[in-house]
Amino acid sequence: MVDTTAFEERYGFRRDEVRLVNWRLTPYSQWSFQNVGELVPSAQVWDGSGNETGPQDPAWLLGETVSLPGGVERISDFLARSHADALTVMKAGKFVADWCAPTMDFGNRHIAFSISKSITAVAAGALQDDGLLDPQAPVTRYVPEAAGSAYGDAIVQNVLDMAVAIDIEEAYLDPQSPFARYRRAMLWNPGGGDEGLREFLCSLPRLPGAHGEIFRYRSPNTDLLGIILERASGQRMPDLLREKVFAPLGARGAVTITVDREGTSRASAGISLTPRDLARFGEMMRQGGIVDGRRLVSKAWVADTIGGGSKEAWDKSDFVTLFPRGRYRNKWYQTGDGAYCGIGIHGQWLYVDPATETIIVRMSSQPEPVTDSFDCDNIAFLAQLSHMV
Repeated sequence: MVDTTAFEERYGFRRDEVRLVNWRLTPYSQWSFQNVGELVPSAQVWDGSGNETGPQDPAWLLGETVSLPGGVERISDFLARSHADALTVMKAGKFVADWCAPTMDFGNRHIAFSISKSITAVAAGALQDDGLLDPQAPVTRYVPEAAGSAYGDAIVQNVLDMAVAIDIEEAYLDPQSPFARYRRAMLWNPGGGDEGLREFLCSLPRLPGAHGEIFRYRSPNTDLLGIILERASGQRMPDLLREKVFAPLGARGAVTITVDREGTSRASAGISLTPRDLARFGEMMRQGGIVDGRRLVSKAWVADTIGGGSKEAWDKSDFVTLFPRGRYRNKWYQTGDGAYCGIGIHGQWLYVDPATETIIVRMSSQPEPVTDSFDCDNIAFLAQLSHMV
């Protein structure tokens, strides 16, 4: 018999209260973000060796203070106030702090949401290195059925850079929007199953204007990228991610990705992994694409990702206030001060600071998908923390 009392004492609700209709809502997300596969169909990417060393004591860090837009705050207080689930810090390739909230155990997986985009992009870079993917090729070379949609005259690099003139908004909280239809197609919302991701993506209309001129953050681009990578490689995304990313990375924990009714992967937001494995992924980028002396992706691809991209396209976007001197390239944000990052809704951050040799992973269950005040706090927190360790 399952002990429901211990679960309820820890989380404040019963497991049978968590449903597909509420899994992204507080307080249920404190559990569901670590157990997405119990609610959304998911494919195994990597089973992991399980050979993880114990956590590094974060006590030395939690009592320190940071200057946030609202004032000076203890790190422990900020983590609690901002609904953090885990914080992992690496310095010069070594783990120096692992913190978990009372509702998360060290070594648990957590959904990375849109940091999945940055991971998917590295798989794209590896295929580009292999000569299997041409970023300058038209999307229709790989997905002919996209003709007639917003992607009909776009190139792959437009998809990688979120610079497609596509007519859809990231309306996370509008149940009547095309974005809600998108979430039903990916089986993240109730009522799905009549339409798959590929079918939905190939129906998206085009906006006026040229591709490549404006950075438009639209998650469907990365799901289409996942389909492009499958067509270019002849492999399913879970297998491709295993071969090109997580096996050479030496990930210790299991990795999963959500899938739709046809097994199409949610490349834009469906990956779950441990905070430490996400930090290892960031360290690989800091090392120019190398893990333990083995090259995972080319130095040239990493250099382009962290230094390329159109400043003009970024400056025309509604994201420019996030990083006023920033850019976006190959699904990675450049902060404008030398650091770069992957970001996911509900407070997921992978922050890489080459100048201080620091990698920071923050995983969270913030109540709202996007909260401007938390974004500002997190940017200030991560920048200061990277100089603190």
